[in-house]
Amino acid sequence: MQRISERLVSWASIIEPETLEQARIASTMPFIHPHLALMPDAHLGRGATVGSVIPTLGAVMPAAVGVDIGCGMIAVRTQLRRDDLAGRDLAVLRQRIERSVPLSAGHDNRSVQPTAAPRVAELERLAEEGGFDPAASAKHWRLQLGSLGSGNHFIEISVDETDAVWMFLHSGSRGVGNRIAQRHIRIAQDVAERSGTRLPDRDLASLVEGTAEFDRYITELRWAQRFALLNREEMMDRVAAELGRFVGAPIEELERINCHHNSTESEEHFGERVWVSRKGAIMADAGRPGLIPGSMGTASYVVEGLGNPESLDSAPHGAGRRLSRNAARRAFSRDELRAAMAGIEYRDTDAFIDEIPQAYKPIDEVMADATDLVRVRHTLRQLVNVKGD
Repeated sequence: MQRISERLVSWASIIEPETLEQARIASTMPFIHPHLALMPDAHLGRGATVGSVIPTLGAVMPAAVGVDIGCGMIAVRTQLRRDDLAGRDLAVLRQRIERSVPLSAGHDNRSVQPTAAPRVAELERLAEEGGFDPAASAKHWRLQLGSLGSGNHFIEISVDETDAVWMFLHSGSRGVGNRIAQRHIRIAQDVAERSGTRLPDRDLASLVEGTAEFDRYITELRWAQRFALLNREEMMDRVAAELGRFVGAPIEELERINCHHNSTESEEHFGERVWVSRKGAIMADAGRPGLIPGSMGTASYVVEGLGNPESLDSAPHGAGRRLSRNAARRAFSRDELRAAMAGIEYRDTDAFIDEIPQAYKPIDEVMADATDLVRVRHTLRQLVNVKGD
């Protein structure tokens, strides 16, 4: 850990000057307590840095949570072994998963799936209890449950160091969560303008505890976080069904881990009750299981939190981008992507050039920076990768 200032600490050995300056500016907000913590995968974000942990007294900055509220990972360890997949055409498995789970931005289920119905009912009940209608943000939010999205979201079949087969995926609250986030970011900015509050960045606008705007945001935020978790559960159930059909035997779940990396929780740190916004960071209090994915084509990790107090019980959420999507497309070719994905079944398309592993920080270095934040339990290597365009 490096202490950059009284209000800013960092675990990132690879960090751009602009990223550090963005975090420094956010750390000067008067309600930060005691400091903002940068994770090893930190990179530029909207207002607040992606890969940062932001504890605030009596206020929350909606942009510091991120626009994909509740985005995170889920992984399941199965009874299968690598040998159970040997000699099988993994392209068939990939294609079945792609048919079972809607991929890409704007692609949803055509109807509420039977497996999703109880989860949709839970979300309807939570919204009614919270006094709001998610359809005001996204009319077809029920059809979004069980869909992946695009960008760095993925579904993977992997094996660990013992040759156990895992199912692993990364996604969040889809369009409904994004629109909830965008609306409350605008509300916070409007509140700041009406009160004459001067901000170093409009996206650092906050909502103050005890106000109607704050209460409404926390209610909808918690709903979106629950949507994201259930969305991952629904997709995982579908992936398990497809994997079971592929091998000709039901999947036995030996372990399931589901964690957010864009979230806000009320926690106690350094003697105060604070709102901890983890924007690209996972909760890693002592003994808590967690997931840290690498980039497309590299290792991912199943970890256990060490409860580091300076990090506010947090850890990185992945490799972290090194190049923007446009820069990656200019720098790399489809042939280079093929070389990086050698030995992994994936959909061979130009659409994924901006997700090439070289566009991200080396995950091994990120994990080396995180040795006092988490303990590695398992290292996962991909056999199959599924992504949306």
